[in-house]
Amino acid sequence: MRKILALCGSARRGSFNQMLLDCCVRGAQDAGAQVAQLNLRELDLPIYDGDLEAEGGAPASVHRFRAHLAENAALLIATPEYNGGYSPLLKNALDWASRPAEADATGLAPFAGKTAALISASPGAMGGLRSQIALQMVLHKMGVSVAPKTFALSFARQAFDEAGRLKDPAVEARVRNVGAGLAELAAR
Repeated sequence: MRKILALCGSARRGSFNQMLLDCCVRGAQDAGAQVAQLNLRELDLPIYDGDLEAEGGAPASVHRFRAHLAENAALLIATPEYNGGYSPLLKNALDWASRPAEADATGLAPFAGKTAALISASPGAMGGLRSQIALQMVLHKMGVSVAPKTFALSFARQAFDEAGRLKDPAVEARVRNVGAGLAELAAR
């Protein structure tokens, strides 16, 4: 079974990125993948602090996050754009998860061999594209391959109906295709 971990860099209620991620997840599931969604806010990770880590090690929530990463073949990430970059919530989770550990001197074992697909939604004209570019650089440094199929949804306020579904069937098909493409890559 192809296993994918889906993450949203936004914790906001009614998040456009979460709605877009839900659509993309359906595409991956339709292509045969098993998808687990993890709410980063529920991990309750403290802001990364080297002194905190040195004094007490990584919090239990970091170990849980690393375990989720390790047990999945691929990552599906919805990244909102905050001032041209990706969100502090996502940055903090990746920073904690990539810290060296006793059994993992580089800290990158949970990311080894992974492929990630990136999507984003924004009320602006670029659809969060800059956040994807910034996140790609970090993921590459961590050893994660980024799938060529991505999607950036512009003018997100107008794109969803009251039920949180994309209004335009052609856009929905493109978003689902990103999930299906990742499912295919995860199967390899």
